[in-house]
Amino acid sequence: MFSALTEVNALFRQIAAANVVAFNLPPILGLGNAAGFELQLQTLSGATPEDLAAVSDGLVIAANQNPALANVYTTYGAETPQVYLKLDRERAETLGVSIDDIFSALQTTMGGAYVNDFNRFGRTWQVKVQADAADRKGVDDIFRVRVRTAQGDLVPLRAVADVQLITAPSSIVRYNNLRSVTVNGGPAPGYSSGEAIAAMQAVAASTLPPGFAYEWTGTALQEKAAAGQTGYILGLAFVFAYLFLVGLYESWTIPVAALLSVVVGLFGAMAAIKLSGLDNDLYAQIGIVVLIALAAKNAILIIEFAMDQRRQGQEIVAAAIEAARLRFRAVMMTSFAFIAGLVPLVIATGAGAATIRAVGTAVFGGMVAASFLGIFVIPGLYVSFQTLRERIKRLSHKRELVAAEHPDIPNIAAE
Repeated sequence: MFSALTEVNALFRQIAAANVVAFNLPPILGLGNAAGFELQLQTLSGATPEDLAAVSDGLVIAANQNPALANVYTTYGAETPQVYLKLDRERAETLGVSIDDIFSALQTTMGGAYVNDFNRFGRTWQVKVQADAADRKGVDDIFRVRVRTAQGDLVPLRAVADVQLITAPSSIVRYNNLRSVTVNGGPAPGYSSGEAIAAMQAVAASTLPPGFAYEWTGTALQEKAAAGQTGYILGLAFVFAYLFLVGLYESWTIPVAALLSVVVGLFGAMAAIKLSGLDNDLYAQIGIVVLIALAAKNAILIIEFAMDQRRQGQEIVAAAIEAARLRFRAVMMTSFAFIAGLVPLVIATGAGAATIRAVGTAVFGGMVAASFLGIFVIPGLYVSFQTLRERIKRLSHKRELVAAEHPDIPNIAAE
């Protein structure tokens, strides 16, 4: 999609009669008009439209030279040809011509005016009044309009007005009550939206003169508002998984071994994203959250069997080895089935393929690493934490015995 837009925009720039820009739709309809970021360049000192256009053009040129940004543009211009009607209000008052009548006459003849509706042939018809197309296509046609005075005489519009051809902005936009210009853009290939926003902020800080500022809007504003929450979300995912495992194993230490095995899967997910050239964006992070539960599944299967073997009297190391041997086939079969199911997501094409590939690649890489590397890490983690758990239990039991033998020393159990 990016290459297609680049090629089309290169062709559009060769059109001298108009400014044509091709852009993709926003990811969330209603938040902005185009994909990427949307920035509102504001004048704090009430700069003229010409100055605002010059500053916005300078900002766009500087942004397009930044390697992290691409297709930065603005549709604002202060040189749109316009017809300016300059009224001589004093002369109109002298002739008895109302200003409202002048505007009404111009609206009716040059534009059109709605009169009423009438019913005919079983339908409702609208009545609109306007001059014929041949009588309202030139500037000189304005002077053919006549306005009635208070005395009932018809006065040509030339007697109270003059027409000038000027250049001015086609529209004036205000954002937070400040005159502003909308600047759109997006990240270059290999850069995330967050990096593009940071790069645009740096360009604006070094380019904008005094008296000008900017505000983010659209999806960029929502992204900045939600920035920094990825760590909290991943942390909550680990906490919930840990609490569920605590209830499963009835232990506070064994679940740590299961969750530490997830680190191998996270390493595989980040490596897969890096090797595939994808960005660590929101969709990849959603895949990582899903991966936490999926990668912990292998550890749960092995540790559960190891704990059963330990309860039957086997040594800790022997119990871990036996559990890994017994559950190896089941773990690998379920992992391979899941990995095979992710292949269509990894190689997806067509509309929305970038989103699908981001989620699928993160989970795919994480599950491959968790299956081929985690299977060797999990028994070692179980041995370490089970040994620590039993050592803590022995120390606690020893303290209880000492406290029972010396009831007259109340603080010995705490020492």
